[in-house]
Amino acid sequence: MSSSSERVSSDTDGKRDTVSSWTGASLAARRGLRTAALAVVLPLAVIIIWQYAGRGGSLFGGVLPTPDRVWEAWRIWAFGPTGLGLNPYSGTWLANLLFSAERVGKGFLCAIVVGVPVGIAIGWNRISAGTLDPTIQLLRPIPITAWLPFSIAVFGIQDIGAIFLISLGAFFPIVLNTAQGARDVERNLIRASLMMGAGRWTVLRRVVLPASLPSIFTGLRIGLGIGWTAVIVAEMVAVKSGLGYVLWDAYYVGRMDVVIADMATIGLLGLLSDMIIMQIERWVLNWRRLQSYQS
Repeated sequence: MSSSSERVSSDTDGKRDTVSSWTGASLAARRGLRTAALAVVLPLAVIIIWQYAGRGGSLFGGVLPTPDRVWEAWRIWAFGPTGLGLNPYSGTWLANLLFSAERVGKGFLCAIVVGVPVGIAIGWNRISAGTLDPTIQLLRPIPITAWLPFSIAVFGIQDIGAIFLISLGAFFPIVLNTAQGARDVERNLIRASLMMGAGRWTVLRRVVLPASLPSIFTGLRIGLGIGWTAVIVAEMVAVKSGLGYVLWDAYYVGRMDVVIADMATIGLLGLLSDMIIMQIERWVLNWRRLQSYQS
Protein backbone atom coordinates (compact mmCIF):
# COMPACT_ATOMS: atom_id res chain seq x y z
CA MET A 1 0.00 0.00 0.00
CA SER A 2 2.79 2.37 0.92
CA SER A 3 4.67 1.64 -2.32
CA SER A 4 1.61 2.49 -4.40
CA SER A 5 1.07 5.72 -2.49
CA GLU A 6 4.75 6.61 -2.96
CA ARG A 7 4.40 5.92 -6.70
CA VAL A 8 1.33 8.17 -6.89
CA SER A 9 3.18 10.87 -4.99
CA SER A 10 6.14 10.55 -7.34
CA ASP A 11 3.92 10.81 -10.42
CA THR A 12 2.20 13.85 -8.95
CA ASP A 13 5.52 15.56 -8.23
CA GLY A 14 6.70 14.78 -11.76
CA LYS A 15 3.58 16.31 -13.25
CA ARG A 16 4.00 19.39 -11.07
CA ASP A 17 7.61 19.78 -12.19
CA THR A 18 6.55 19.45 -15.83
CA VAL A 19 3.75 21.98 -15.40
CA SER A 20 6.04 24.39 -13.58
CA SER A 21 8.70 24.06 -16.31
CA TRP A 22 6.08 24.71 -18.99
CA THR A 23 4.79 27.69 -17.03
CA GLY A 24 8.31 29.06 -16.62
CA ALA A 25 9.03 28.64 -20.33
CA SER A 26 5.74 30.30 -21.22
CA LEU A 27 6.45 33.24 -18.93
CA ALA A 28 9.97 33.59 -20.35
CA ALA A 29 8.59 33.54 -23.91
CA ARG A 30 5.99 36.18 -23.06
CA ARG A 31 8.61 38.32 -21.37
CA GLY A 32 10.87 38.01 -24.42
CA LEU A 33 8.05 38.99 -26.79
CA ARG A 34 7.15 41.96 -24.60
CA THR A 35 10.78 43.11 -24.53
CA ALA A 36 11.08 42.77 -28.31
CA ALA A 37 7.82 44.66 -28.84
CA LEU A 38 8.95 47.51 -26.61
CA ALA A 39 12.31 47.65 -28.38
CA VAL A 40 10.79 48.23 -31.83
CA VAL A 41 8.17 50.80 -30.79
CA LEU A 42 10.40 53.88 -31.01
CA PRO A 43 12.29 52.94 -34.22
CA LEU A 44 9.01 52.00 -35.92
CA ALA A 45 7.42 55.30 -34.88
CA VAL A 46 10.41 57.24 -36.23
CA ILE A 47 10.26 55.37 -39.55
CA ILE A 48 6.51 55.98 -39.94
CA ILE A 49 6.83 59.71 -39.18
CA TRP A 50 9.87 59.96 -41.45
CA GLN A 51 8.04 58.25 -44.31
CA TYR A 52 4.92 60.38 -43.84
CA ALA A 53 6.91 63.64 -43.65
CA GLY A 54 8.77 62.86 -46.88
CA ARG A 55 5.80 61.92 -49.03
CA GLY A 56 7.54 63.50 -52.01
CA GLY A 57 10.38 60.98 -51.74
CA SER A 58 12.84 63.05 -49.71
CA LEU A 59 13.30 65.71 -47.03
CA PHE A 60 15.41 68.84 -46.65
CA GLY A 61 15.48 69.73 -50.30
CA GLY A 62 16.18 66.20 -51.53
CA VAL A 63 19.10 65.55 -49.17
CA LEU A 64 17.40 62.98 -46.93
CA PRO A 65 15.66 60.11 -48.75
CA THR A 66 12.59 58.41 -47.30
CA PRO A 67 12.74 54.95 -45.69
CA ASP A 68 11.28 53.21 -48.74
CA ARG A 69 14.11 54.56 -50.93
CA VAL A 70 16.67 53.59 -48.30
CA TRP A 71 15.20 50.08 -48.19
CA GLU A 72 15.39 49.78 -51.96
CA ALA A 73 19.01 50.97 -51.95
CA TRP A 74 19.86 48.42 -49.26
CA ARG A 75 18.09 45.64 -51.18
CA ILE A 76 20.14 46.31 -54.30
CA TRP A 77 23.31 46.75 -52.22
CA ALA A 78 22.70 43.40 -50.54
CA PHE A 79 21.06 41.24 -53.21
CA GLY A 80 21.70 42.95 -56.51
CA PRO A 81 23.93 41.42 -59.20
CA THR A 82 27.63 41.98 -58.64
CA GLY A 83 30.07 43.06 -61.29
CA LEU A 84 30.38 46.05 -63.57
CA GLY A 85 27.31 48.17 -63.99
CA LEU A 86 25.70 51.51 -63.27
CA ASN A 87 25.52 50.75 -59.54
CA PRO A 88 29.00 50.01 -58.12
CA TYR A 89 27.52 49.02 -54.74
CA SER A 90 25.22 46.33 -56.11
CA GLY A 91 25.71 42.98 -54.38
CA THR A 92 28.66 44.10 -52.24
CA TRP A 93 26.93 44.42 -48.86
CA LEU A 94 27.89 41.05 -47.40
CA ALA A 95 31.52 41.27 -48.48
CA ASN A 96 31.96 44.72 -46.93
CA LEU A 97 30.13 43.63 -43.77
CA LEU A 98 32.49 40.67 -43.38
CA PHE A 99 35.54 42.89 -43.94
CA SER A 100 34.44 45.23 -41.15
CA ALA A 101 33.35 42.44 -38.80
CA GLU A 102 36.69 40.65 -39.20
CA ARG A 103 38.63 43.83 -38.38
CA VAL A 104 36.48 44.54 -35.35
CA GLY A 105 36.84 40.95 -34.14
CA LYS A 106 40.65 40.98 -34.44
CA GLY A 107 41.03 44.41 -32.87
CA PHE A 108 38.60 43.63 -30.05
CA LEU A 109 40.40 40.36 -29.28
CA CYS A 110 43.74 42.18 -29.10
CA ALA A 111 42.21 44.74 -26.73
CA ILE A 112 40.90 41.96 -24.46
CA VAL A 113 44.20 40.06 -24.41
CA VAL A 114 46.12 43.18 -23.38
CA GLY A 115 43.47 45.21 -21.55
CA VAL A 116 42.16 42.66 -19.04
CA PRO A 117 45.58 41.67 -17.59
CA VAL A 118 46.67 45.32 -17.47
CA GLY A 119 43.44 46.31 -15.72
CA ILE A 120 43.77 43.50 -13.18
CA ALA A 121 47.38 44.52 -12.52
CA ILE A 122 46.40 48.16 -11.98
CA GLY A 123 43.51 47.32 -9.66
CA TRP A 124 45.36 44.62 -7.72
CA ASN A 125 48.92 45.91 -7.36
CA ARG A 126 49.91 49.38 -6.22
CA ILE A 127 53.28 49.29 -7.97
CA SER A 128 51.62 48.35 -11.27
CA ALA A 129 49.02 51.06 -10.74
CA GLY A 130 51.71 53.68 -10.12
CA THR A 131 53.68 52.55 -13.17
CA LEU A 132 50.92 51.99 -15.73
CA ASP A 133 47.94 54.14 -14.77
CA PRO A 134 49.49 57.62 -15.35
CA THR A 135 50.53 56.71 -18.90
CA ILE A 136 47.11 55.23 -19.66
CA GLN A 137 45.39 58.35 -18.35
CA LEU A 138 47.73 60.47 -20.48
CA LEU A 139 46.87 58.59 -23.69
CA ARG A 140 43.18 57.98 -23.01
CA PRO A 141 41.87 61.50 -23.90
CA ILE A 142 43.48 61.40 -27.36
CA PRO A 143 40.62 60.67 -29.81
CA ILE A 144 40.80 57.89 -32.37
CA THR A 145 40.79 60.41 -35.23
CA ALA A 146 44.01 61.93 -33.88
CA TRP A 147 45.70 58.52 -34.19
CA LEU A 148 44.81 58.21 -37.89
CA PRO A 149 47.89 60.01 -39.28
CA PHE A 150 50.13 57.97 -36.97
CA SER A 151 48.45 54.74 -38.07
CA ILE A 152 48.80 55.53 -41.79
CA ALA A 153 52.43 56.64 -41.38
CA VAL A 154 53.41 53.49 -39.48
CA PHE A 155 51.22 50.80 -41.05
CA GLY A 156 50.24 52.31 -44.40
CA ILE A 157 46.92 51.61 -46.13
CA GLN A 158 46.51 48.11 -44.73
CA ASP A 159 44.23 46.13 -42.42
CA ILE A 160 46.77 46.26 -39.60
CA GLY A 161 46.24 50.02 -39.33
CA ALA A 162 42.48 49.59 -38.85
CA ILE A 163 43.03 46.76 -36.35
CA PHE A 164 45.44 48.99 -34.40
CA LEU A 165 42.86 51.79 -34.17
CA ILE A 166 40.09 49.38 -33.12
CA SER A 167 42.32 47.82 -30.45
CA LEU A 168 43.28 51.23 -29.15
CA GLY A 169 39.68 52.42 -28.97
CA ALA A 170 38.48 49.29 -27.14
CA PHE A 171 41.53 49.06 -24.88
CA PHE A 172 40.86 52.01 -22.57
CA PRO A 173 37.30 51.21 -21.39
CA ILE A 174 38.32 47.57 -20.88
CA VAL A 175 41.31 48.59 -18.76
CA LEU A 176 39.41 51.16 -16.69
CA ASN A 177 36.45 48.91 -15.90
CA THR A 178 38.64 45.90 -15.18
CA ALA A 179 40.83 47.94 -12.82
CA GLN A 180 37.77 49.29 -11.02
CA GLY A 181 36.37 45.78 -10.66
CA ALA A 182 39.65 44.52 -9.18
CA ARG A 183 39.75 47.43 -6.72
CA ASP A 184 36.17 46.82 -5.58
CA VAL A 185 36.71 43.18 -4.59
CA GLU A 186 35.53 42.58 -1.03
CA ARG A 187 38.66 42.73 1.14
CA ASN A 188 37.23 40.25 3.62
CA LEU A 189 37.20 37.62 0.87
CA ILE A 190 40.87 38.26 0.18
CA ARG A 191 41.78 38.14 3.88
CA ALA A 192 39.81 34.92 4.36
CA SER A 193 41.56 33.32 1.39
CA LEU A 194 44.99 34.32 2.69
CA MET A 195 44.15 33.03 6.16
CA MET A 196 43.17 29.68 4.65
CA GLY A 197 46.63 29.36 3.11
CA ALA A 198 45.98 30.51 -0.46
CA GLY A 199 48.89 32.18 -2.22
CA ARG A 200 48.62 35.55 -3.95
CA TRP A 201 48.39 33.94 -7.39
CA THR A 202 45.59 31.66 -6.19
CA VAL A 203 43.75 34.61 -4.64
CA LEU A 204 44.16 36.54 -7.87
CA ARG A 205 42.89 33.65 -10.01
CA ARG A 206 40.15 32.27 -7.74
CA VAL A 207 38.89 35.41 -5.96
CA VAL A 208 39.87 38.67 -7.67
CA LEU A 209 39.26 37.65 -11.28
CA PRO A 210 35.78 36.08 -10.71
CA ALA A 211 34.70 39.02 -8.56
CA SER A 212 35.87 41.45 -11.26
CA LEU A 213 33.95 39.76 -14.08
CA PRO A 214 30.83 42.02 -13.91
CA SER A 215 33.01 45.11 -14.36
CA ILE A 216 35.06 43.37 -17.04
CA PHE A 217 31.94 42.62 -19.07
CA THR A 218 30.82 46.24 -18.72
CA GLY A 219 34.17 47.28 -20.17
CA LEU A 220 33.81 44.73 -22.97
CA ARG A 221 30.42 46.11 -23.96
CA ILE A 222 31.67 49.70 -24.00
CA GLY A 223 34.88 48.72 -25.77
CA LEU A 224 33.05 46.78 -28.47
CA GLY A 225 30.83 49.80 -29.20
CA ILE A 226 33.90 52.01 -29.54
CA GLY A 227 35.45 49.32 -31.73
CA TRP A 228 32.61 49.67 -34.24
CA THR A 229 33.10 53.44 -34.20
CA ALA A 230 36.84 53.03 -34.74
CA VAL A 231 36.47 50.63 -37.68
CA ILE A 232 34.28 53.14 -39.54
CA VAL A 233 36.79 55.94 -38.92
CA ALA A 234 39.67 53.71 -40.02
CA GLU A 235 37.94 52.41 -43.15
CA MET A 236 37.12 55.92 -44.30
CA VAL A 237 40.82 56.69 -44.67
CA ALA A 238 43.16 53.83 -43.79
CA VAL A 239 41.73 50.98 -45.94
CA LYS A 240 39.80 50.60 -49.18
CA SER A 241 37.05 48.19 -48.19
CA GLY A 242 34.42 47.71 -45.50
CA LEU A 243 31.34 49.58 -44.35
CA GLY A 244 33.27 52.75 -43.50
CA TYR A 245 34.77 52.91 -46.97
CA VAL A 246 31.36 52.43 -48.59
CA LEU A 247 29.84 55.09 -46.33
CA TRP A 248 32.43 57.71 -47.26
CA ASP A 249 32.40 56.78 -50.95
CA ALA A 250 28.60 56.92 -51.10
CA TYR A 251 28.58 60.32 -49.42
CA TYR A 252 31.20 61.59 -51.86
CA VAL A 253 29.05 60.68 -54.88
CA GLY A 254 25.81 61.89 -53.27
CA ARG A 255 24.19 58.50 -52.60
CA MET A 256 22.55 59.37 -49.28
CA ASP A 257 20.25 56.36 -49.54
CA VAL A 258 23.30 54.08 -49.42
CA VAL A 259 24.80 56.20 -46.62
CA ILE A 260 21.73 55.74 -44.43
CA ALA A 261 21.51 52.03 -45.28
CA ASP A 262 25.16 51.76 -44.26
CA MET A 263 24.49 53.57 -40.98
CA ALA A 264 21.57 51.25 -40.23
CA THR A 265 23.77 48.22 -40.94
CA ILE A 266 26.44 49.48 -38.54
CA GLY A 267 23.84 50.10 -35.84
CA LEU A 268 22.33 46.62 -36.23
CA LEU A 269 25.76 44.99 -36.13
CA GLY A 270 26.59 46.91 -32.96
CA LEU A 271 23.30 45.83 -31.38
CA LEU A 272 23.84 42.19 -32.37
CA SER A 273 27.40 42.09 -31.05
CA ASP A 274 26.29 43.70 -27.77
CA MET A 275 23.57 41.09 -27.39
CA ILE A 276 26.18 38.35 -27.92
CA ILE A 277 28.37 39.83 -25.17
CA MET A 278 25.37 40.04 -22.84
CA GLN A 279 24.47 36.41 -23.53
CA ILE A 280 28.03 35.31 -22.78
CA GLU A 281 27.90 37.37 -19.60
CA ARG A 282 24.69 35.63 -18.47
CA TRP A 283 26.29 32.25 -19.11
CA VAL A 284 29.59 33.06 -17.37
CA LEU A 285 27.94 34.81 -14.40
CA ASN A 286 25.19 32.26 -13.94
CA TRP A 287 26.47 31.69 -10.39
CA ARG A 288 25.27 35.18 -9.43
CA ARG A 289 21.69 34.32 -10.35
CA LEU A 290 21.93 31.04 -8.44
CA GLN A 291 23.12 32.97 -5.38
CA SER A 292 20.23 35.42 -5.65
CA TYR A 293 17.74 32.55 -5.92
CA GLN A 294 19.24 30.82 -2.88
CA SER A 295 19.18 33.98 -0.82
